[in-house]
Amino acid sequence: MSTPAPSRFQDAYLAGEPPWVIGEPQPAVVAAESGGLLRGRVLDLGCGTGEHTVLLAARGYDVVGVDSAPAALERARAVAAARGVAARFVEADALDPAGLRGFDTVLDSALFHIFDAADRARYADALRDVVVPGGRVVLLGLAPGPAFGPEVSDDDIRTAFSRPGWTVEEVRESTYRGRVPDEEQADLLDVPVGGHVDLPAWLAVARRF
Repeated sequence: MSTPAPSRFQDAYLAGEPPWVIGEPQPAVVAAESGGLLRGRVLDLGCGTGEHTVLLAARGYDVVGVDSAPAALERARAVAAARGVAARFVEADALDPAGLRGFDTVLDSALFHIFDAADRARYADALRDVVVPGGRVVLLGLAPGPAFGPEVSDDDIRTAFSRPGWTVEEVRESTYRGRVPDEEQADLLDVPVGGHVDLPAWLAVARRF
């Protein structure tokens, strides 16, 4: 698998409803916040339509949503406005996040798993300058299973964050909620097209030192 070009995601947002857009925050992210995994100043990296940024801003976090797709950010700003939440969104490349510094937590919901092995290492290296010492990356990514998207193993996560400056504190089984995109996946998952399905995922925490 090669890392998709950023234009692929811009095109997906322009074309309609990508299967990762479910109109609500990921339940696993909501649980992570309730469990205290998200602390201090938060960067929602690969924020998409901004559901997590809006959730955290509404709960009083100093949070910035970042995505490389302008169409996603336009929709995210509309989501924030519709819900009456003051949320900040910035366009940036996750593999070259120039100017993004001083965050206590990076939230990665379904970003890491799109990268190939080389870019997973680049990503971990790039985040070393984003996260303050003692801060963390909280990562939710699709695990092998009946998924309709890219997948990673727990070893992929551990390997990427074995880079200098990181220690992996936890990788545990979780779920990722997606929207069934087509008849083929509907038949496989026994869920109608457009319905939501919870797929196997990993929830990982990597600490910056």
